[in-house]
Amino acid sequence: MQLTGMGKALIAVIVVGAAGSVLWNMGGKMWVQDKLGKTEASAPASGSSPQDGSAAPAVVAGNTAPSAPAAAAPKGGALGSAGNPLKVSIVSFHGYAPALVANGNSLKTQPGSIFQKAGVNVEFIIQDDIPTLTTIFESNTAQCAWRTSDFWAQEQPNLINTKHDGRAIMIVDNTQGADAVIARDPDIKRIEDLVGKKVALLKYTPSHGLFINAINNSSLSAKQKANVLDRVVYINADEGTPGVRAAFAAGSVDAAVLWDPDLSLAVKATPGARVVYSTKVATNLIYDVMVCNQKMLQDPANQQAFQGFVKGWMDGVIAARANPAGAAEALVRTEPFFDQLAKKEGMPFITSLFSNLVWTGLDDNARILGLAGDTNHYERVYREFDAIYRAAGSLANPNSPVVSPQNSFDYRFINALLKDNQAARAAAAKPEFTFDTAGMQKAETRPAALTKPVSVNFPVGQAELTKKAQEVIDTQVVPFINSNGSAYFEISGNTDSTGSAQANQRLSKARADAVTKYVVTQWEIPAARFKVVGNGSNNPICNEANPGALEVDLDTCRQMNRATRIAVLAR
Repeated sequence: MQLTGMGKALIAVIVVGAAGSVLWNMGGKMWVQDKLGKTEASAPASGSSPQDGSAAPAVVAGNTAPSAPAAAAPKGGALGSAGNPLKVSIVSFHGYAPALVANGNSLKTQPGSIFQKAGVNVEFIIQDDIPTLTTIFESNTAQCAWRTSDFWAQEQPNLINTKHDGRAIMIVDNTQGADAVIARDPDIKRIEDLVGKKVALLKYTPSHGLFINAINNSSLSAKQKANVLDRVVYINADEGTPGVRAAFAAGSVDAAVLWDPDLSLAVKATPGARVVYSTKVATNLIYDVMVCNQKMLQDPANQQAFQGFVKGWMDGVIAARANPAGAAEALVRTEPFFDQLAKKEGMPFITSLFSNLVWTGLDDNARILGLAGDTNHYERVYREFDAIYRAAGSLANPNSPVVSPQNSFDYRFINALLKDNQAARAAAAKPEFTFDTAGMQKAETRPAALTKPVSVNFPVGQAELTKKAQEVIDTQVVPFINSNGSAYFEISGNTDSTGSAQANQRLSKARADAVTKYVVTQWEIPAARFKVVGNGSNNPICNEANPGALEVDLDTCRQMNRATRIAVLAR
């Protein structure tokens, strides 16, 4: 994900007011020149509806979006025609290969291509300096642009502040292994082992978000979490991901958070390097989406162009999956970065990057968007990262309106395709991963990537869930399980040291059983994903003989130990 990763960093830097072009010019270009030999820099070429398709307000009640300036008048015909192609801003990233395939291995729609057959002309504009959406929409440089779902949650409130707005119209890829926390220190086997260690990353990027998400969901105490976050080494934006990789390779940090291809290159080049936690496990956490100008989306005259765009991209996914070598060739033919990468590393390296993400077709969109009756993972991620980045202070204006996740996505175009595609609906309803006893046996041989403690309170001496306990499971346990879509889990009951060891072990096991049964029956999560353990007072989070080590009193220490824990076991 070298340049989409670069884009991730850039958009964050731009949103917080820094100069976005610096990261590409000093970071991405540095990597290309240093690793691959000099290349030509790519230069720019010369309202949401809810899921039922009805109109929806721009933001939640009480936050009215300012009216947007009128869009530029069409030139050369209707939007999507040969004289007025739908323009889409992208970066040099392998996740967008299906669109290039659909365009006839070109940035502009070719005769006989998938997009032409879908009735739309598309022009892709490579903008590795990543202008803000405000800049793109005001200049009418493009009507759509890529964003990651987490940073779309960050940028949309700021976009609204500039009297513009947009909507995502499709999920185009899902990173599943292309983003990761990696370590070179042999003592770091899980997220909790990062206490006292140095971790390098780029600030306000999806790597940063992935890292904060992991720390927040770990069994570290508040003091330990502060220790980890205080020791993070934020690499300068002008060094980019190559700077993170360099710090990791030099041994100046113990761990790093990276994305492909720097992720794969760092692990390959550093002795002892390994993945600690990644989107291979947290499969439902980072998505790339296409965001389009809401003013253009609201114009009925443009609906055919946007519908053709979505259909063509979905058909491009089918073609790219059928011919990965052809998808790699499309990247090399259209993007100087991949041309140079292929010359240096070889075409097999390009195609190897495809294994760490999913090009999301129509069935994947239906599943991710909850249109097949399950969880809407896109909206969950949007909501979670909005909270993460607001807490981190990464919004340009802290008073930016809180946008309802439903009002960040226009479901009309995916729904229209699903209406006439029962096969895609059926495929979306099937589980993405299968779980069985053999898989659990393999997973439990590895150390847990991280362990989340949850205070599921029970009546004294009992193992029956209260309404309050069920609410805690609904809001804390289930979203955590959903984020880690491919994982198995160990759910353990834990007690403090009071009472007999035998009684504590029996009661803790019964409580863990109660939590697991609720998750399985009420949320229909496969029972095969869970191993149930009763720890009793063993394996405490807090040492009750020395609670001061975590800067808590004895009562608080005991309360910390009386928690249900959910350990993530990678498949």
